[in-house]
Amino acid sequence: MPTNPPPHLSPRKRPRQARAAVTLDAIFEATIQVLVSDGPRRLTTTRVAERTGVSVGTMYQYFPHKQALFYALNERYLDIVAERVEDACRAQQGAEVAAMVEALVTAYWQVKTERAEVTRALYKSVVELDNEPLIEAFARRVDAATSTMLASASDADFADLPTVVLTLLTSIFGTVRSVFERNLPIEEADAVLRHLVLMCNAYIRTVKLPAECVTA
Repeated sequence: MPTNPPPHLSPRKRPRQARAAVTLDAIFEATIQVLVSDGPRRLTTTRVAERTGVSVGTMYQYFPHKQALFYALNERYLDIVAERVEDACRAQQGAEVAAMVEALVTAYWQVKTERAEVTRALYKSVVELDNEPLIEAFARRVDAATSTMLASASDADFADLPTVVLTLLTSIFGTVRSVFERNLPIEEADAVLRHLVLMCNAYIRTVKLPAECVTA
């Protein structure tokens, strides 16, 4: 997910060879491990280098400080989330709108909960991070995917699709984040997921055009 990060958060270099890409993957995984075990405040690039098994000099070749590392890690994470949402939206094109909504909610929920401890750690890592370019790039991708999906619905049409997409995604993303921030137990989180699907579908039924206005 290419972005234009603030200059002080830009990586010093990006991997061009397979070995460098493997090293970067290891750095990211080590960063996640330190984040989860120690939290963002206690994380240092030295600790990450030690966990990765690379020198501090190698670490510095990529990231001048931990804020740049956090930015790159969140960029990668959001890229994965966006891909999952895009895949779900493509798979539902031409389906009924209720199936679309359930697939969208489920895809976002699953990618966020596969490594729940990582998601929580990353939420904490961006508190003091200028991540606006990341959010903008992510929003463009998921907005476009959701708009294309809903526009293809076999049983619904919308007078103001951009607002519908914005409202729908804001509701989904905000609810899921709240589940993590409140650290809900799994049974309560699953109940929220089911009710989120119901809520989103109720909203869609309210804002979609009457059946006689839906084009064949």
